[in-house]
Amino acid sequence: MKHILVPIGSTENAQKTLQYAIDFAAEINAKIFVFRAYSSHTKAGTIINIDAIIARETNLYLRTMVNSCVLKNVDIKLISAKGNVVDSVVAIDYELGIDLIIVGAKSNSIKENLFLGRTAGSLVKRSNIAVLAIPEGYKYAPISSILMAFKSGVIKSKTVLKPLQFIVEQFKANVNLLLVKTPNYTEEDLILHANLKALQNTITVTENATTFQGVLEHIKTQNPDMLCVLRRKRGFFKKLWEKNTILKEEFYSNVPLLVLKGK
Repeated sequence: MKHILVPIGSTENAQKTLQYAIDFAAEINAKIFVFRAYSSHTKAGTIINIDAIIARETNLYLRTMVNSCVLKNVDIKLISAKGNVVDSVVAIDYELGIDLIIVGAKSNSIKENLFLGRTAGSLVKRSNIAVLAIPEGYKYAPISSILMAFKSGVIKSKTVLKPLQFIVEQFKANVNLLLVKTPNYTEEDLILHANLKALQNTITVTENATTFQGVLEHIKTQNPDMLCVLRRKRGFFKKLWEKNTILKEEFYSNVPLLVLKGK
C-alpha cells in the first residue's frame, strides 16, 4: 500500500481527515495524493480562461489545507481535475495506481443526519478502490482491533482482501470475524475462504435478518478500532449502497469504516 488518494471537500472536517491520512501514511511509509475536483460553466464568447483561474484557486486551496497539517515527512502531491469526483478518481487510478482512498465520511451537505455524504457514498458505490471513511472529528490512533462483517465466506476476487491484509500485518491488529447468517444463506456461505481463515483471531456466527443488523448488534460489544465490510454487487448493506448518501439512522460507526472491493 504505497499510494493513498485523499479527496478534499470544503467541509470544516476536511483538514482533520487529511491529518488522519498523513498520520496513517507516516505509519506505513506511503505517499499521499491530495485531490480536489472542480467544475466550471464557461459561456460562449468568454475571453477569460475561467478553467485556468479555477484550477489555480483549487491548487491554492489544496496547498493551504496541506500547510495546515503536521506533515511528518510524508511525500504529498497535489492533484486538481476538472469533472466529477468518481470519473476523476478512475483516471487518477489508471495513471498512478491508487491502493486506498481515505475520505471524510460526511460531504459538503449541511444535513447533520448524514453518516456517509455524497462524495464518500459515491466512491463506495461506484469506484473499485478500497475506501477508508473517517468519521467526523476522528483523530488517528494505531489500529489494534478490527471487526470484519460479512454474510458469506466465499471470496472470488484475488485482490479484495489485500488492503485489510496489509493493515493487519503493519499494525499487528487482531481481526474478529462476524459471519451473519441471513435467512437466504447457503451451506457454502458458512465455509470460510482460506484467506479469511488466515486473518481471523476470533469468529462470531450470528443470525440476523440482514448483515447490517448483525453489525448493529455486535459493534458495541466488540468495540473495534476499525470496522471492515465487503462491497459486493449484491449483498452487504445492499440497500445502503444503492444510493450515494447514507443516513446515521441507517448506519453509524464512530470508528473508521474500511470498504473492500476487488478490482
